[in-house]
Amino acid sequence: MKLILLTQLAATMFMVGLIWFVQIVHYPLYANVGREQFSEYEALHNRLTTWVVGPAMLIEMLSAVIFLKYVPNESTSLAWVGVGLLVVIWVSTATLSVPAHDVLTAGFTADAWQKLVSTNWIRTIAWTLRGVILMVITFRSLVGPSASAL
Repeated sequence: MKLILLTQLAATMFMVGLIWFVQIVHYPLYANVGREQFSEYEALHNRLTTWVVGPAMLIEMLSAVIFLKYVPNESTSLAWVGVGLLVVIWVSTATLSVPAHDVLTAGFTADAWQKLVSTNWIRTIAWTLRGVILMVITFRSLVGPSASAL
C-alpha cells in the first residue's frame, strides 16, 4: 500500500511542479516564438511533451485507482476527491488543452494562445490540490493512527 501511495505521490508532485512551470513560464513564452517558426515549434512541443507527461499521467492515474482498494479508512474521502480531480485534469486536457494545441499547430493565434493559458489554470489548480491531498494522506499513512486528526 505504501509503495502505491508513494508512487502516486511522486507522479503527482512531478506533475505539480511541471504544470506550474508550464503555466508561469512555458505557455506565456509562446507569444515570443516567431510566427514563421511557430507551427514547427508547436508540433515539436506536442511530440516531445507527450514523452514527458504521458508516462507520469498514466502512472498517476493507475496508482490512484489501485490505491482506492488499499486506502486507510481515515483517508477514503480524500482519496476519492483526488481521483475526482484526476478526472477533471484528464477531461480538461482532452477537451480544452489538446484542442487549443491543435489550433496552435496550424499557426499562432492570440485567441488560441489566450484560451490555452487561461484554461490551463483548471489543471494547475487541480494538480496542486491533488498534491496537497496526497501529502496529507501520506502524512497520515506514515505517522499512523495518531495523525488521523488531520
